[in-house]
Amino acid sequence: MEVLLVFEDLLIKSHKGKYAVKFTSDWERTVNSYDLKTTKFIIDENISNLYQDELLSILSKRNHLLINANEENKSLDKFPKYIQSLVDLGLKRGHTLVAIGGGITQDIACFLATTMFRGLEWIFIPTTLLAQSDSCIGSKSSINSGNIKNILGTFTPPKEIILDVTFLNTLEDKDIYSGIGEMIKVHAINSVESFDNINDSYDELLVNKNIMESFIRNSLLFKKKLIEIDEFDLGPRNVMNYGHSFGHAIETATNYKIPHGIAITIGMDMANYVSFVLGKTTEKHFSRMHSVLNKNSSLFRDTYIDPELLLNALAKDKKNTSDQLRLILPNLEGEITIDLYDRSPLLEQAVHSYCAEYHN
Repeated sequence: MEVLLVFEDLLIKSHKGKYAVKFTSDWERTVNSYDLKTTKFIIDENISNLYQDELLSILSKRNHLLINANEENKSLDKFPKYIQSLVDLGLKRGHTLVAIGGGITQDIACFLATTMFRGLEWIFIPTTLLAQSDSCIGSKSSINSGNIKNILGTFTPPKEIILDVTFLNTLEDKDIYSGIGEMIKVHAINSVESFDNINDSYDELLVNKNIMESFIRNSLLFKKKLIEIDEFDLGPRNVMNYGHSFGHAIETATNYKIPHGIAITIGMDMANYVSFVLGKTTEKHFSRMHSVLNKNSSLFRDTYIDPELLLNALAKDKKNTSDQLRLILPNLEGEITIDLYDRSPLLEQAVHSYCAEYHN
């Protein structure tokens, strides 16, 4: 059996004070140490099925709300039911919510903790690689309303985050690659050298949990630098959307057949290619990242992306206008930068060329 290293806690500064990411290899001991009289749990249904034995002390009592973690269930119209369920479970002012699941469970729990009783403490136990390496820090929650995605939200950090990479043992391959996509993103944003480091270790982190955990911690360290200077997403933190403009458009164009983190992986590759075609970066910078991005999205390389649907989705992005696109692209030094670009024939042709040459 692989012996897991336990890394030092990571402290994050926020407007609510400091909160810690606590690395562990025994998350169930932590969960079972909570005072069940003053703690209520919000748990992803899939996690409750996979970890019935570990969660027995909670699941056997009337102390938890199960969530089917999909986009529909983080819509505002679902929240009256969640609120009523938690009140029926005995949730009161001064109690703590513990969320066990991925990003959707996190969004729901964070929004509830912010708004119920004018604020409750909450704890997050992330169970997906996407949540562990990215969304668990940064304070943000995002809630859908009607047909508008992520239009509501708050900035409420958890009291603490309990991070255990053993949860990754029960993830599907697509979910691992999806999480790695976001890890590659933040390493590329941090520096050319950081990207080269995860690029060189890519094959090892897929099979070695200690290496995976070290890169998860690095990802959080790099993100920590940005969120501590721009917690409310007003400027420097926006660079964290590298790959997302194209990635979100890819999700729309394929009707979400490609998982989020893999769409972001392809989105980064497309951003790099577009930047090269526009003369904003060199072919060398596109090529040095292409190999690992191509490898990380290989499960979905056969999923057709219609370039016209992609361009239409890109134009509808709330950050863009009909004739200008706010894009995050690498510059001549390979650094990731934000700028406005005309929706020119050259840019559109670059998207068409990428889809024809690199995604087939």
